[in-house]
This record gives sequence, structure tokens and C-alpha cells, in this order.
Amino acid sequence: MPKNRHQSLGLTDQDVLNMYETMLLARKVDERMWLLNRAGKIPFVISCQGHEGAQVGAAFALDKTKDYILPYYRDVGVVLHFGMTVKELMLSAFAKAEDPNSGGRQMPGHFGQKKNRIVTGSSPVTTQVPHAAGIALAGKIDKKDFVTFVSFGEGSSNQGDFHEGANFAGVHKLPVILMCENNQYAISVPIQKQLACEKVSDRAAGYGMHGVTVDGNDPLEVYKVVKEARERAVRGEGPTLVETLVHRLTPHSSDDDDRSYRTKEEIEEAKKKDPIYTFASYLKEIGLLTEELEQNMQTKIASIIDEATDYAENAPYAAPEHALKHVYGN
Repeated sequence: MPKNRHQSLGLTDQDVLNMYETMLLARKVDERMWLLNRAGKIPFVISCQGHEGAQVGAAFALDKTKDYILPYYRDVGVVLHFGMTVKELMLSAFAKAEDPNSGGRQMPGHFGQKKNRIVTGSSPVTTQVPHAAGIALAGKIDKKDFVTFVSFGEGSSNQGDFHEGANFAGVHKLPVILMCENNQYAISVPIQKQLACEKVSDRAAGYGMHGVTVDGNDPLEVYKVVKEARERAVRGEGPTLVETLVHRLTPHSSDDDDRSYRTKEEIEEAKKKDPIYTFASYLKEIGLLTEELEQNMQTKIASIIDEATDYAENAPYAAPEHALKHVYGN
């Protein structure tokens, strides 16, 4: 990365340190959840590892005081920036009554929090894309200047919901940013068996929208294109399809064994591009991230995660009769 590249994007030194800290927090939360799962304490993990650069770069380019986000299940970095706390993520992982996403009813990764404009997703992938178009349409009718940001994996971009939502957004020139986090595997299906075109962003032309593919391991590059997409959307120039190329550094989920479809060498090669390390290297090269500062971040994050884990593990489960809550009219 060129020296002080962040300043040419309008980011301060503190901004990029905050980006790195959010990325690191997302990674450490994820690592703790894998340990809790393997210890039999939480049922399921669907990992953000390798996606943090794309997630945090995009989230920082949005206006978290007014934009609506419709994240997909890996988007820990996005929801952390928009105001979801580690404690709330842990309450969800342990399926406790205080879980803000669903009161312990949904699987982890189904983010939803009204106060932070995080719109809940569902287990069938990509249903959030038409929702993003609908919210953007409502904003356009009311002449409001927010945008909707919706993310999904490249496997999801092959689903009908993606095509319908993208087409509707394109026809009506809606202020939507569609971000594909392309980690090259739809669970176990490699990209070459998913797409006949070269890139997911090639599909943008079919919907009359701008399309761009960027290195998702570089949070500054993602920040740049998402910021430009937001500016276009607010000017009334319609939606953008952003494809971020990332690597999934773990199996698809805690229920998956990726050794059956990926080689060890492939994963080792991907780890060399890990955004946590490459972005830290950039910050160290320009003299921003010192050893002392990095250690302070690590200590602070470990303390936050320990406290959140203890709280969530000891928090009460929902009462059995809550199973009927929000199902039938009262």
C-alpha cells in the first residue's frame, strides 16, 4: 500500500486505527466463538474470518446515523461498526432471552436491531436484497437522503431474490449498495461451477447499474468504492453492485469440514492475504500502529470479550411460554 493512502481518501489517522481495531475485534469475537462451540457451549458458528477488511471498509463508508444495513450472516464487522455490542453478539450465540436479534430464537448471524437500523435477515439466503430495494424505494418516495446497504456471498448472487431485487433497484434507480463478499465457495461449490461470467460485477450491466470488483482484503479500497457508490446513490444516480474478492479462512461453518473440497496449500496461500495482517502492516509502515498501541488494543479487546462471554453464559434463557410470543396476535 502506498504511504498515507488513507489521507487521500479523506480518512484521518484515527479513522484507520478505528478501522483496524474494529476488524481485530470482529476476528477475536469469531475466534472466541469457535472455542465456545468446540467446548460444547454454543451450538453454531458461521465465521467472518478473512472477510473483516471488506466488511469494515464498507461500513466506515456509510452514514451509521441514517443508513439502513441488511447484512448477511458473516457480517460481524459491519454490525459492530453500526453499534451492535460484543455482549449482544454473545447473547445471540448463547441463545439467551436478552439477545436483541431474536430473543434467542434464531441461529447466530441473523442480525437485527431496530435502534441501529440493522434489518433482520432470514435463513434462506439473499431474501434481504428485495427488502433493501423496498426500504430504498420508501426513502426515495419520502425524499430522504439515506441509502440501504445489503451484503451477500457470491453463491447468493445466483438466487432469484438477488436478480429480482437488483432488477427492481436498477429500474427505479434506487439508492441501494449491493455488496457481494466473494470468497469463491458457496459452501463447497467453487466459483467456476457457480458463474459462467468472469465476475459477479459483470451482472451489473444487465440491471443498468454501475458494477465494480475490488480486493476485499484491502479495507481502504473497499471504503473508496463504497463511498463513491453512496455518493452516486444520494445524487439519484441509482444502485451499485460492488464485488469484494475475499478468502474464507475457515470452513463454511462449525458444521462443515472443508478438507473434502479445499487443499491445505490453498488455505495457507489465502492466509498470506489475511486483511488483519496486511492492514496492520500498512499501519506499521506509516508509523501509526506501534507495538505498544497494538498491545493495548489486544488487552482491551480480550477484556471486552471475556466480560461479554461471562455475562452471556450466565444470562437467563427465555421462558418456555415465550415460544408463542410474536407468533399469534395477542
